[in-house]
Amino acid sequence: MSVFESTFDRNRIFLASCLALTVTSMTFAIRARLETVFQIDYGLTSQDIGLAFGPAFWGFTLAMVIGGPLVDLFGMKRIVSLAFIGHAIGIVLTIFAFDFWTLFWGTLFIGIGNGMVEAALNPLIATLYPDQKTKMLNRFHVWFPGGIVIGSLAAYFLIDILGLPWQTMLIVLFLPLIIYGILFFKTTLPKTERVVMGVSYSGMWKSLLKPLFLFMALCMLLTAATELGTNQRIESLLTDTGVSAILVLAFINGIMAIGRLFAGPVVHRLNTTGMLLFSAVFSFLGLIWLSSASGYTTFAAAGVFAIGICYFWPTMLSFVSENIPESGALGLSVMGGLGMFSVSLVLPIMGTFLDADMSGRETLRIMSYLPAVLILAFGLLFLFKKRSKPAEV
Repeated sequence: MSVFESTFDRNRIFLASCLALTVTSMTFAIRARLETVFQIDYGLTSQDIGLAFGPAFWGFTLAMVIGGPLVDLFGMKRIVSLAFIGHAIGIVLTIFAFDFWTLFWGTLFIGIGNGMVEAALNPLIATLYPDQKTKMLNRFHVWFPGGIVIGSLAAYFLIDILGLPWQTMLIVLFLPLIIYGILFFKTTLPKTERVVMGVSYSGMWKSLLKPLFLFMALCMLLTAATELGTNQRIESLLTDTGVSAILVLAFINGIMAIGRLFAGPVVHRLNTTGMLLFSAVFSFLGLIWLSSASGYTTFAAAGVFAIGICYFWPTMLSFVSENIPESGALGLSVMGGLGMFSVSLVLPIMGTFLDADMSGRETLRIMSYLPAVLILAFGLLFLFKKRSKPAEV
């Protein structure tokens, strides 16, 4: 039993955390559906869309880099409050967006809200479940793909089936937003694991210069771009397949949610380094297949890709938390921030490819280079950890 279980309502905190992450992830799905809306109805180019969507990622990075160090100083609850405010402002601004800059500012505030969620809640989950970090961080991150499924289906039925205005997709976000705000407002949150361990604030910063942390930070740039870059531009990438891209997005994230829900046995079988190598291999195979798939085989290829990206994000975080625990909330925030920053870079680059008449298939093939590099990186990490003491694997 965790030392926190008798003091804090872990079930209530975990539920509130999952709802906050659901709001975060639903914005990703809704934004993916908005891509064609703002191209057709408001005349934005693919590159414009990439730049307008960029703040969702570098705003996320900014919030995490700022929020991570402040978690220990101000407490998790204040950072969660900032997440709520960012989400609320961003949703309202996006509802009233009508051109590049209004979409840009709405996306920025949503990105800040999303970043504050990750800055506070990743270390919160690691603190609440110190002996089950990989399992519970994966279970928490079920609600990233889970929220994308909810957002994708909401977008499909509200816009494509019922023909309602696109703004209704965003109005739906207020339900989980209000509930997580109420749950957190009435709940006491613990101190972070780093504080409980007695690691100094300067010691937390110094841990970021360790070679292992720097290696994982570089890998995070590639894992995040592979997963989120592809999913965020799914509408453009799958235009030649003859299937609904938003349903493929829901399918991908449904598989991811199931995989993360049952991450415990996978962790036991493969360990964290094995999971990362496994993910890189299947991500590469999935992207290669997607680059040539059409019709319903697109769903099969997307399934392979989903199996690949399923464990990337939470397992990268849990690896750092397990192997470099002294990095604390800051380490997890830097990792998440770097991941989102890489996506802010890759989105306009992908848009440039698409505007230059490169097909979605060709762009997917280029994206497959990223997991190809990761196969080598995680293969070397796996061999290195295998030679280490069993307790360190």
